[in-house]
Amino acid sequence: MDSKQHILSTAVNLFSQQGFSAVSMRDIAKAVDMSTAALYHHFPNKQALYLAAVHCAFAKQASAFCQVWEADVNPEQKLKLFIRCLTEILLTDRDFRRLMQRELLDADDERMQLLAQQVFQEQFNQLMAVIKQISPTGHSHFTALSVLALVCDLVQLQPLSRYLPQWQPQYEQQDFIAQQVIDLVMKGIK
Repeated sequence: MDSKQHILSTAVNLFSQQGFSAVSMRDIAKAVDMSTAALYHHFPNKQALYLAAVHCAFAKQASAFCQVWEADVNPEQKLKLFIRCLTEILLTDRDFRRLMQRELLDADDERMQLLAQQVFQEQFNQLMAVIKQISPTGHSHFTALSVLALVCDLVQLQPLSRYLPQWQPQYEQQDFIAQQVIDLVMKGIK
C-alpha cells in the first residue's frame, strides 16, 4: 500500500471512530508514523484530507453500486438490488457506516454540501431516476431519502433493537432487513 493510500485508510478509521472535530492532522501523522509536515505534503489541510478519506471509503463501495445501476433488469428489480446492496455495505463496512453516522450527527453545513456534491450526488441521482421510472408522478427526491433512511436507521438501531420486546435474531440478518425495506418501499411507491 502506498503512503497516500495508507494515510487515507488510517484517516477513515480515525474519523469514523472519533469524528472530524476530534481528529487533528497531528493525530493522523502520528498514526501513520510520519511528520505532520510530510502529511501536509500529501494534503493541504484537514478538510481536504477528510474529503479524500470519505471518497476513499465510498470508492470501496462504488463498484457494487455501479453493478446495480448497470444491471439489465426492470426498475423495480434495480431498486431491490440497490436496497440489498446498501444493506450489505452498511452491515459489513463498519468504518463507512460510522463515518456517515458521525457526519450526519455533526451536520456541518460546509461538509454536508461538499459530501452531497462530490461524493453522494451521482448515486442519489441514479436512485431518484429508478424511483421516477417506477412512479413517474411521485416525489422521487423524498422517496429516495426514505429508502436511504429506512436502510440506515434499521442498521443503526440494531444494538438497541435486540433489547426491545419481541426481538428476533433474524431482525439482524442482511436479507431480512433488505426484504422488509423492499416491502415497505414497494407498497409505498405503488
